[in-house]
Amino acid sequence: MAMLSVLMAACFTATALAQAGPRGTSTLTLNGKTISVEYGRPSLRGRTTDEMLGKLPAGGFWRMGSNKSTTFKTEIDLAFGDVTVPVGEYSIWMQRQEDKSWKLVFNKQHGQWGTNHDASQDLASVPLEESKATKPVEMVTLTLHKAGSGGTLTIQWGTLEAAASFKAK
Repeated sequence: MAMLSVLMAACFTATALAQAGPRGTSTLTLNGKTISVEYGRPSLRGRTTDEMLGKLPAGGFWRMGSNKSTTFKTEIDLAFGDVTVPVGEYSIWMQRQEDKSWKLVFNKQHGQWGTNHDASQDLASVPLEESKATKPVEMVTLTLHKAGSGGTLTIQWGTLEAAASFKAK
């Protein structure tokens, strides 16, 4: 009986890990300091981003991936417009606005599982600039790019493309 229990537990664990999906990372170096993002990469699997994210009410949060929260680390203070994100490690989320636009939210907690977003831990939020992707992207993709003296974080999924620009402080 004990052997059967161990075997069943191993099967359930293997199935859960197989369904977890891959993790993605992107890094950028500014002024010799590293900025990185690590996230889950769910697939659309025949669905659309409107089907997946369109149900999110105004004020609702999307973890920008799957499973564990998306983690943003910076070794240098960053300025997103007039908002400063200090050196540290954060979870980042997209928050749906009343007008259907999105804001990028930096939360002081990180590593939480699922959609457990504690708004009382939010550090800052910045508007995201949206555009339609020229080619739909099957899996969530977050990319850090160098841009001038700073960089851009771009979020892509299906036809959704949203970006926030920043500079080193």
